[in-house]
Amino acid sequence: MDGAPQPFHPAGGAPSAHCPASELAIAGLVPLSTVDWPGRLSATVFTQGCPWNCHYCHNQDLIPIRVPSKVSWREVRDLLSRRRGLLDAVVFTGGEALRQHACAAAAAEARALGFEVGLHTAGAYPRRLTDLVAAGLVDWVGLDVKALPEHYPQVVGRPRTGRKAWDCLEMLVEAAGRGGPDFEVRTTVAPGDVTAEDAYEVARRVHAAGARTYALQQARSEGARADFIAVAPGWDAACERLAARIEALGWDAFTYRPAS
Repeated sequence: MDGAPQPFHPAGGAPSAHCPASELAIAGLVPLSTVDWPGRLSATVFTQGCPWNCHYCHNQDLIPIRVPSKVSWREVRDLLSRRRGLLDAVVFTGGEALRQHACAAAAAEARALGFEVGLHTAGAYPRRLTDLVAAGLVDWVGLDVKALPEHYPQVVGRPRTGRKAWDCLEMLVEAAGRGGPDFEVRTTVAPGDVTAEDAYEVARRVHAAGARTYALQQARSEGARADFIAVAPGWDAACERLAARIEALGWDAFTYRPAS
């Protein structure tokens, strides 16, 4: 897949929708990560901006949209060129990577350099994710399913959000049946929150929809709002019991990620 950067056009879309990778607003770059794509050594690109405002978000600095890039795409390309044979993949995360149309072109360039492409997404843009998958530009997706559809506005702070991540889940399950990308569904829980109340039912529905890789994650206080409370009496033990119940649903792979 080596060679010049390849143009990207959305599936069924117009070429005018193309946005060059050089326009990607990047807040940070981790040259080597072993955790952002389980089983892969990756460089991780943190993109700026997110349309949602989850109260437990541990990347609050990445939510604002109109923030200048701290890292250029050229710097990312230079790193990847030096790390051929040492890294397996590039992971785009955020913020919400799919907020920026340039993410697709950046993924295409990473693949042209010989790297696999991973994506972390909260599922805010189902059509953009569908386009990326249809174009064969993503090899693995970490999809956040935060709550039951009726509780999404309460969690993400935005109206009319309830079906978006669930629509992404349905698409990924269907695509996987046709040889599409592997994916992991993740649910993050916080004490005394609707995320904790929903978690088991979210996991049950995710399993019933056909997903087979799942992670339960405790929210962390680091990077979150100053008033966010990530711990409570008995919270760790409650999460461990919840994890055991969810694991018993029967997954090909299940992971529990405590806060520490």
